[in-house]
Amino acid sequence: MNPQLHYQIEQFFFRKCELCDAQDWDAYLALFSEDSEFHLPQWESEHSYTVDPKKGMSLIYYANRSGLEDRVFRIRTGKAASTIPMPRTLHNISNLRIAELPGGQLQVKANWTTLYHRLGQSEHFFGYATYHLRPSGDSFVISRKHVVLLNDTINSVLDFYHL
Repeated sequence: MNPQLHYQIEQFFFRKCELCDAQDWDAYLALFSEDSEFHLPQWESEHSYTVDPKKGMSLIYYANRSGLEDRVFRIRTGKAASTIPMPRTLHNISNLRIAELPGGQLQVKANWTTLYHRLGQSEHFFGYATYHLRPSGDSFVISRKHVVLLNDTINSVLDFYHL
C-alpha cells in the first residue's frame, strides 16, 4: 500500500470524526455518497448478527444517504426528543486496514470508540466498522458503512452520531 494513500485515508477518517463531534452536519453528510448504505445490524446471538438488512433486524439501516439526511433534519428542527439537548461526543478511530476493491473503490476496516455525554451522564460505545470508499476529487466519499456495535447494554436512544 502506498504510504501517501494510507495517510490520506487516515486523515479522511480523522476528519470524519472531527466533523461529527463538532456537529458540522453539512460537511459530515458530504462525506457520504448519495447512494451510500449505512448498516448497524442487530445481534442474533452471542456471536452472530444480521447480515442482510432486508431479511433480518437492524438497529439502524439506511439504504442511501437520505436516511442520514432525515436524521440531521430531525436534529436541526428539534423533532428528535433524544437530541434535546444534543449530546457531546468524542470519536476515536484506530487500526485502519485498507484493501483495494474492484472498480477503484477501497475497503477500510477500522476499530472505533465513541465517548458520549448528555444530561450529566457519560457512556461509551465501541466496535468495528467496514467502510467502502470511492475516490472523489482529491479525497473520498463513503459508499458503504457497516458498523458492528459490541456494547451489550445501550442506555440511550441509539443514533448515527454514536457510531
